[in-house]
Amino acid sequence: MTPFKQHALIALVFAAIFAPAAPTSAQHPVHVAAAQAAAPAAAKVEDTKAALRDLWVSHTFWVRNVVLETLAKNSAAAKAAEKEAVANARQIAAAIEPFYGKEASEKLFNLLAGHYGAVKQHLEAVAAGSKAKQDAATKKLTDNANEIAKFLSGANPNLPFDTLQGLLIAHGGHHIQQIQQLKGKQYAQEAQTWEAMKKHMYVIADALATALAKQFPQKFS
Repeated sequence: MTPFKQHALIALVFAAIFAPAAPTSAQHPVHVAAAQAAAPAAAKVEDTKAALRDLWVSHTFWVRNVVLETLAKNSAAAKAAEKEAVANARQIAAAIEPFYGKEASEKLFNLLAGHYGAVKQHLEAVAAGSKAKQDAATKKLTDNANEIAKFLSGANPNLPFDTLQGLLIAHGGHHIQQIQQLKGKQYAQEAQTWEAMKKHMYVIADALATALAKQFPQKFS
């Protein structure tokens, strides 16, 4: 599936999840109330988890491509991967717009852009062999994780700051570890890091989806 088709599919999923429910009169009258109270709500939460998982895993996929191509000095491929990474950040930010509005979506996009910028800064520092610049990039990545955690926890009381902060700092650590391993040609170790990154993305996506369902139950009913 091409990135365009993948993004279009995710957009359709979110459109379907948050579309108004069909009028009761258009549904079978038997057990309508019970069905609306249970199955549809659970299904929408699971659909939201799946859509967010896809978005967050795509983030790690495209950033990994940027790392690989940058280290291989393939500037054209690195540039193409970076374009997709930025587009993916826009998709993640757009996912919160049905809940918090356009302004919040733009705020999250800017924060995610800062996250990517810090990862890229660390990548360039590793490629250049500069320990001082690596340390500066790591601090920037940690500060950005704090900002994202503060933003999301402030928007949703079901997302504790400390929990989010820990998840996001660990995610930044995965990026750093992956860059170091790819630079050192530690491919077996990096394969393990890649698996850990994907599973970690599932944790973040599921936490966001669950928190949204708790804060906006009407959108999942």
